[in-house]
Amino acid sequence: MMAIFNLSSYNPEAFILLGIPGLEHFHIWISIPFFIIYLVALLGNGALIYLISTERSLHEPMFFFLSILAATDLVMSNTCVPKAMSIYWRGPQKITFPGCLTQMFFLHCSFFVESAILLAMAFDRYVAICFPLRYTTILTHQMITKIVVGIVSRSFAIIFPCVFLLKRLPYCRTLTIPHTYCEHIGVARLSCADISVNIWYGFAVPLMTVVSDMILIGVSYCLILHAIFNLPSQDARQKALSTCGSHVCVILIFYTPCLFSVLSHRFGHNIPLSFHIMVANLYVVIPPALNPIIYGVKTKQIREKFIHIFFFKESNE
Repeated sequence: MMAIFNLSSYNPEAFILLGIPGLEHFHIWISIPFFIIYLVALLGNGALIYLISTERSLHEPMFFFLSILAATDLVMSNTCVPKAMSIYWRGPQKITFPGCLTQMFFLHCSFFVESAILLAMAFDRYVAICFPLRYTTILTHQMITKIVVGIVSRSFAIIFPCVFLLKRLPYCRTLTIPHTYCEHIGVARLSCADISVNIWYGFAVPLMTVVSDMILIGVSYCLILHAIFNLPSQDARQKALSTCGSHVCVILIFYTPCLFSVLSHRFGHNIPLSFHIMVANLYVVIPPALNPIIYGVKTKQIREKFIHIFFFKESNE
C-alpha cells in the first residue's frame, strides 16, 4: 500500500489548468484579441518560412537564421495557445502529467533557442558589416550547421534537467494550476516538498543564460556601431543601420517582457497573479506575431519578394 501511495504521489494522473485567476468572467473577451494575434503569428511566420525556403536569392545565413526564428516562434505559440484557447472557451481543462512536462519542456526550450538565435543573428550582422569581404568564408554552411547544433544542444541541456526536477517531487497538494499552460516553477509550487532547488535553478540558470546572450549581443552591436560610423559615405552608414534596425526591434520585443517575467516571479510578490498570467499569455503570441511583420516591413529583400510572390503573381494569373 505504501508503494502505491508513493507512486500516485510522485506521478499525479493530471493537473487542472484554471486560466487567468480573477478574470474568469472575461475569458471569452480576452480570447478574441488573443486568437487574432495567434492567427497573425501563424500566417506571418508560415509565410516567412515559405518565402525564405522557395526564393533562392534569400538563401543566405541571415535569412536562414530568420527562418529558424520563425519556426521557433511557431513552436512556442502552438505549444501554449491551443490549450489556452480551450480554457478561454470551455473553462478549466485537464492536462496529463506527461503532457504538462512535455508542454513545459517545449515552451522553455523554444525560449532559449530564440534567445540564442537572436545572438547568432547579431553575430551574422557583425561579420557582414565589420568583415564584409570575408562574410562567405566565415559563415560557411559547415559553420552555420555547427551554430544551429550548438543552439539546440544548449537549450536541451538547460531545460531537460527541469523535467527530472519536477518528476522527483511529490504532489500531495491541490493539483490545480492557476495558469493557461504549464511552466516549471508554476508546477513545482504544487508540491508539498522543498522546491528550493527548482526555484534557484529556474531563476539562476535562465537569468545567467539570458544575461550572457544579452551581453554578447550588446558587444556585437557596439562593434557594429563603431564600424558603421567609420564608413566613408552617408549612404553606406544608412544602409548598414537599416539592416540592423529590424533585429534591434525584435531583440527589444523579446527580452523586455522576458526579464520582467523572470524578475517579477522572483521578487515581485506584490504584483497580482492575474497580471503575471496575462503577461505570460501575451508573451507567447505578441513577439511571434510582431517578428515577421517587423522583418517584412524593415527588410527590403523580404518586402520585395513578399509583394512579388503574394500579390504580383496573383494579378498575373
